[in-house]
Parts: sequence; structure tokens; C-alpha cells
Amino acid sequence: MNPDYMKLAIDLAKKSGKDIPVAAIIVKDGKIIAKAVNEREKSQNTINHAEMLAIQRANKKLKNWRLNGCEMYVTLEPCPMCASAILQSRLSRLYYGASDLLNGAFGSKSDMRKIMGYELEVKSGIMEEESIKILQDYFERLR
Repeated sequence: MNPDYMKLAIDLAKKSGKDIPVAAIIVKDGKIIAKAVNEREKSQNTINHAEMLAIQRANKKLKNWRLNGCEMYVTLEPCPMCASAILQSRLSRLYYGASDLLNGAFGSKSDMRKIMGYELEVKSGIMEEESIKILQDYFERLR
């Protein structure tokens, strides 16, 4: 686990425009191979969560649907849709910042690993305060 990657994800999330500030970075062998921010508002596409876009970009980069040996750093605990894609893609590790008590699918609300029967190393709370702050700032601006 390298906290520098989470710092990069947090910095990237701050550039999400009108979308909820969530960013995902995928790393393989110590190199960033994909990164993305939420783009649902920008694209008007339901599935354009940061995790989904990062997985698609990593698949393209590696020319493989399997992301064995890859790690994902994401600022917010993935939802069930993204958790399923993460598990299906065979990522080796997931690190996230803020827990999502409403939709979190790696322990906060549910745990897709148990539902789907996949193993995945997950570590939460990485730069949690910073991850929460960018979300709070975003929602305060909306009010």
C-alpha cells in the first residue's frame, strides 16, 4: 500500500467538476495504468462511476479483462455495481478512503466478497479524513 497513490486519487477527485468527487487509480507493478473520476453528470451515463471507468481503461491498457496483480485506490468505498466489477476483474487489492454507510459494498452496508464468493484484500480508511472532506465540501457547495 502506497499512500501517495491515495493522495493522487484525492487530488484527482477534486477535479470532478459537477460530479460527486470520487476518483479511482489502478496500479500494476508500481506504475499507474489507469485513473478516472466520476462522470455520471458529465456523460449522463448511469454506470460512469470512477471505478468502472478506471477498470475499463486498465483493461484496454493491458489488453486483458483480468487485472490480476493490480491494486485499486479509490476515495470512497465502492457501491455494489462497482464492487461486482472489481471482483469480476480479478483485482488483487483494494484500498479506499471514506466508508459509504448507505451504499458501501465492502463492509459498510454489505460485503460483495461474501455474496459473490470472491477473495480480495481490502483495506479501508486510507486518508479517510481527506476523502470525507472533499465529499463534505462538495455537498456543502450544493446547498
